[in-house]
Amino acid sequence: MSIKHAVCIGLALGGAIGAPAYADGDKVDRPPLQAGDSWTYRQTTETKAGFKEERDAVTLTRATATALYVDVHQDGSTQPPRSLVLSADWGRMRSVNGVETVVNQPLSFPLTKGKTWTVHYREEHPNPQHSWEDVTTTFVVVGPETVKVGAGQFDAIKVEAEGKWVAEVAASSQAAAGAVGASGNAVAGSSVKTTPAHLAEGRIYRAVWYVPAVRRWVKSVDEYYAANGERTERSVGELVGFDVH
Repeated sequence: MSIKHAVCIGLALGGAIGAPAYADGDKVDRPPLQAGDSWTYRQTTETKAGFKEERDAVTLTRATATALYVDVHQDGSTQPPRSLVLSADWGRMRSVNGVETVVNQPLSFPLTKGKTWTVHYREEHPNPQHSWEDVTTTFVVVGPETVKVGAGQFDAIKVEAEGKWVAEVAASSQAAAGAVGASGNAVAGSSVKTTPAHLAEGRIYRAVWYVPAVRRWVKSVDEYYAANGERTERSVGELVGFDVH
């Protein structure tokens, strides 16, 4: 019987599923994973442009000593799944300045209350607007917390992170048409407004609620803030179904 079915029985009896309360010194080791293990999340994203909701199914295709290979398929999409390679602790990796780099590591096994770890990277020319970006995020295992999501109520281990990004905004020039003459009347011609290179910074907040019985997190939150403290994006993932062996 897969763990999914055992968890469903527990939820039917009205109890939270997952780990008991944790004390200082207790630890949670990396779980065993098998090809075919899967988790389905409802993903909601809020930006200034609006609100988006979708469902993503994450299926493990291979687990090695150093990496996890997964397929991510969006519910209702006719496109093939995206195939990704992650670190053994579910860390997101990509090329930074030509070198494979972990850019987000929500878990670091074994998990113990109070444990911390830091992800830092500096990327040259990440996009046309920035000459470089420097990102530092520090994670901490907060401890036990009960959380309710679409798949049920779980006794989870909360991991929280706060971070900061700093970027050099590249110099830019913009043509301004419709120059005004000395008399105040519009005259033909244009001018060029130049903005010199300058620094910008903001903050990052992340959190996941990990459940050993599920072998992954049941909820995740990612938030990004601009230099003025205004939140520019918020993404929330909530587990709606899973099947682990």
